[in-house]
Amino acid sequence: MHYQSTRNKCISVSSAEAIQKGLSAEGGLFVPESFPSVDGEDTELLKDKSYNERAYFILSKFLDDFTENELFDCINKAYTKEKFETENVAPVYKLNDTTYFLELWHGPTCAFKDMALQILPHLLTTSMKKNNEDKEVVILVATSGDTGKAALEGFKNVPGTRIVVFYPNKGVSEIQKLQMITQEGDNVAVAAVSGNFDDAQNGVKKIFTDNGYGELLSNNHFKLSSANSINWGRLVPQIVYYFSAYADLLKVGEIQNGNKINIVVPTGNFGNILAAYYAKKMGLPISKLICASNSNNILTDFINTGVYDKNRDFHTTVSPSMDILISSNLERFLYDISGNDDKLISGFMSDLAENGKYEVNDDMKSKIKEFFWAGCSDDEETMASIKKCFGEYSYVIDTHTAVAKSVYDKYAAQTKDTTKTVIASTASPFKFNQSVLIALNGHNAVVGKDEFTLLKELSAQSGMTIPASLAELKGKAVLFDTVCDKDQMQQIVSDFLKVE
Repeated sequence: MHYQSTRNKCISVSSAEAIQKGLSAEGGLFVPESFPSVDGEDTELLKDKSYNERAYFILSKFLDDFTENELFDCINKAYTKEKFETENVAPVYKLNDTTYFLELWHGPTCAFKDMALQILPHLLTTSMKKNNEDKEVVILVATSGDTGKAALEGFKNVPGTRIVVFYPNKGVSEIQKLQMITQEGDNVAVAAVSGNFDDAQNGVKKIFTDNGYGELLSNNHFKLSSANSINWGRLVPQIVYYFSAYADLLKVGEIQNGNKINIVVPTGNFGNILAAYYAKKMGLPISKLICASNSNNILTDFINTGVYDKNRDFHTTVSPSMDILISSNLERFLYDISGNDDKLISGFMSDLAENGKYEVNDDMKSKIKEFFWAGCSDDEETMASIKKCFGEYSYVIDTHTAVAKSVYDKYAAQTKDTTKTVIASTASPFKFNQSVLIALNGHNAVVGKDEFTLLKELSAQSGMTIPASLAELKGKAVLFDTVCDKDQMQQIVSDFLKVE
């Protein structure tokens, strides 16, 4: 299977090339030239397979230039009981007769990003070997909190790679910050950016598209790549867990083969819900994709109106990983529903860069409404959702999952739809312990207490075990304290690589 760019479909590269490059030279994102199909017989077979076997079944359809041994080697290095602290890498939790949580946070950094970022380094290094790449790959990451640590953990000390992570200085939780600034590894660097996530993301994109800087790095035997979800190798593993969730429901008799389910995803960058859309496109029986936003509700407005307009106030919320106004992966979806119209997509992206907005045509608006329902939840509603879920079911959810649960409750009330629904639970409540405890017990419950006291108190109240990776943060030395302006990001990279 070959991959084309959303901004120039004449470009055609192998999956290994798409993964190694990360981003096409003109700024487009790589997408498959066609999508494989999965039928009812396939889903029936998947129910009795392990997560790793399910991963191979899906990934082998997209990464067909990888040998079976290469692909299983990548998969088996990524998804282990030691890394995910559970036999089932992505377990499904039944809340009630119609609602299920797909727990995607059992990995080493306690967030769904581990599902892709534990395997991406292995896909990337394998791709480098297949392409006879002799340069050292430099991974650049802009993070709204979770991707950064997950990427750092995935790439630390991986031969032939270096990684630089940028995060918004005041736009991540204290635990997320601690995870990043204490990161160990001979090949890692971390810096805070004065501004929000979009400032960090735009800064990274600017470095990627600076041809002169790329030439400088090449002359010093470096090559840029990405671990953000703009990289196909980051996105394709996310398709797996939607098939896995369906197979798990099938295995325990919660659904019959062929029954449709709804999927709810809390999203800012659109990658996680795009993976669900691709699963539906491949044949997974999905009825409605429910897109859940926080107060930065640009995706809600877009899905409901067809107008994408980032000229709006940016809100810092209790669900910081979704505090995003430029949803990079939306470009892939637009390319798909436009009939692969690269010129149209290039025009939209130019309008976004120049004017901060674009509007899709009526045909595309109709297709968006066909696939998606969208809603948003402000901080008050999100906190109430945490409290309600615990009060009714003794089940604790984090602030991002709570956005999804809040929006799903609105959807169910408005539509009266009783279709069985899987909610993507994207982070452990322990990562956002302060907000979760405030939701459960009020502000006074956290006053004067440090992160590690809060972890213990949340564990006692929830009955959940503190993830080892978070408990171990106590006493770790701070290794990175750099704060830079967005126009200094390239210099940070140069200093780390020692190039001039």
